[in-house]
Amino acid sequence: MAQPYLRLDGVAKQFGSFTALRDIGLTIDQGEFVCFLGPSGCGKTTLLRIIAGLEVQTAGRILQAGRDISLLPPAQRDYGIVFQSYALFPNLTVADNVAYGLVNRKVPRPQAQQRVADLLALVGLPGSQGKYPAQLSGGQQQRIALARALATEPGLLLLDEPLSALDAIVRLHLRQEIRSLQRKLGVTTIMVTHDQEEALAVADRIVVMNHGVIEQVGVPMHVYREPANPFVADFVGRVNVLPVVAEVGGVRLGATRFDCDHALAAGTAARLYLRPEDVRVMPAGPDAAQAFESVIDKVEFLGAYCLVQVRAEALAGHPLAVVMALNLLAEHRLGPGERLPVALMPERMRVFA
Repeated sequence: MAQPYLRLDGVAKQFGSFTALRDIGLTIDQGEFVCFLGPSGCGKTTLLRIIAGLEVQTAGRILQAGRDISLLPPAQRDYGIVFQSYALFPNLTVADNVAYGLVNRKVPRPQAQQRVADLLALVGLPGSQGKYPAQLSGGQQQRIALARALATEPGLLLLDEPLSALDAIVRLHLRQEIRSLQRKLGVTTIMVTHDQEEALAVADRIVVMNHGVIEQVGVPMHVYREPANPFVADFVGRVNVLPVVAEVGGVRLGATRFDCDHALAAGTAARLYLRPEDVRVMPAGPDAAQAFESVIDKVEFLGAYCLVQVRAEALAGHPLAVVMALNLLAEHRLGPGERLPVALMPERMRVFA
């Protein structure tokens, strides 16, 4: 089997008595786009900085393309990096910012100028060589930062929350462009983000982190559909959480039994996790097996779909969030106080002690 492009073995980091990272083990293949996802303070940025050599790990080692880079200074590592704050030199033109790494490597001026022109065309800003950062929008500045990171043709691209300072529409467009560019160039990429939607949209694999450890690694669909533990289920996307008691082949919520698969012993107090889109609305035929009547409490308008909160005797009074298409809601003239038959999908239920 081919060796992974990047390997982290037992990486740990202490800041005095505080443990920022604990025994991190991870492999990343050539050309992969991997997202480190987690809440603030979970250790994802610290891990990225250790890979870049901007922090020194307390324990463990890092191998890139078979080379041990664990103790190498940043200048001797093969990567380009883009920060949240752009970090462009305000007194330098766009061309000089992009060419900064090429000048340090003493690349001949004509070759550097051609490389700059090619990269600016690649990031959608041709002809902007003579402008200064202050003359550009936030999205344009981040494109320049990306071009600068790619100028030296690094084997590894590191992105430290590169989109979090941008407004929603620009962030959406730029994340699509970054993913398209990464596929085109085939550069191995690691992006740090706390935005679940962003990670699900761009990553080949997601590394979910919390309190300095890796909670789960997997392709976006697997992480979303089959969370490894309650933290992942709760952090990645919206989810309903219902208190239940495990039974053989199912769970009980109040007086109601729901069939589902789990590995818990009968009588174990547990929580049932179910995505709002995994609740069937107005089920018929086989889908009606676990159906019950509910009453709509409130409707949250979210554009093309709505998040509908319902209550039912079958749920022992606990609220349940359901995703409904806006057109379906309008067609049946549903609103607060209206009755709504629903069914829980047993194959989508996740039960944790």
